[in-house]
Amino acid sequence: MSDDMKRDRETVVSLPQMESAASQFPMIGSVETYWDSLRGDRRMPTRSEIDPRGLDRALSRCFILERLAPTVARFRLAGTHLNDLLGMEVRGMPLTAMFLPDARKQVSDALEQVFDSPARALLTLSGDRGIGKPPMDAALLLLPLMSDLGEVTRILGCLPTLGPIGRTPRRFTVRQSRVLPILHGEGGATEVEGWPERPDPRPDRNLETVLDGLAEPSAEYTPQQAPRSPRPPRQDKPHLYLVSSNDARKDDGPE
Repeated sequence: MSDDMKRDRETVVSLPQMESAASQFPMIGSVETYWDSLRGDRRMPTRSEIDPRGLDRALSRCFILERLAPTVARFRLAGTHLNDLLGMEVRGMPLTAMFLPDARKQVSDALEQVFDSPARALLTLSGDRGIGKPPMDAALLLLPLMSDLGEVTRILGCLPTLGPIGRTPRRFTVRQSRVLPILHGEGGATEVEGWPERPDPRPDRNLETVLDGLAEPSAEYTPQQAPRSPRPPRQDKPHLYLVSSNDARKDDGPE
């Protein structure tokens, strides 16, 4: 058996295994249920429909990814827990920055499928080990979002962890992965109890205003050029006079 075939067999994950992972991380189930309730009988909800109230206690573990290339997506919005894991601000960084080099291709492949199929993906993770880095388990949920133009350019994600963070940065390896294409006509789950069928359209309820969970990067400040000082008004009288020696002799009179 070839190495590729062995690797494929190792990465094939049964449904009970992934359901066990979902039960280990209840935030995963709550985020996916909320996403399902928004989309209804559509393949996916739109980015503008995501309401922070629907994410509830999972908000600090949630994020929004923006697609930059077929296999590259960066953090557009990020929960505070992700900053704690890396010990730095993650907004603007690629998702693969959360992973060790050997695991980044698996994550990139999952991203491409979520964007292009589209599909939903669930990965189980292990934190890297070392001095001051205790054992840590984690899970990564990736759910596609549609833009106003009908394109899949955003992903709603959730990355909960189990175990102390320890010394940062903490990065992950992929233990198992499961990607499920979203079929045409596939219906969504029932409405989440206690939440409206569609989010509150008021602008003060969007993700960007939840400062303790997700925050949009602030706009760069570009200083304006100071206005030029006005030129001084032109004087009617000249500042310099040309005096001829002949004029001086005329003024003095005859010798």
